[in-house]
Amino acid sequence: MFVKYCNDCYRQAMDGIEQKTLVHGEKTLMVEFRLRKDAALPLHSHPHEQAGYLVKGHIRLTMGSEIHEVLPGGSWCIPGGMLHGAEIIADSVAVEVFSPVREDYLT
Repeated sequence: MFVKYCNDCYRQAMDGIEQKTLVHGEKTLMVEFRLRKDAALPLHSHPHEQAGYLVKGHIRLTMGSEIHEVLPGGSWCIPGGMLHGAEIIADSVAVEVFSPVREDYLT
């Protein structure tokens, strides 16, 4: 599968957080997130493994009982079922890969 750039393809995930599915296959899905300063992603979990990379900005990522200050170039991998969330310290862009594919991100 190949997908061309689309600036109009973002959707509001929650207040201050936009997401765009970049591409997916049978087993993985890649998503770009635009994260506005002072937004928060509440603690949650899902069965999908989630690997991410911070392209720009600054986030405070909670993974289980650990808190990580993430700056551009930082990356993470969150096992399926682990409680996690984030505070957005500065306007940020992150790219994340989920496996298996998150069906709820395909629409």
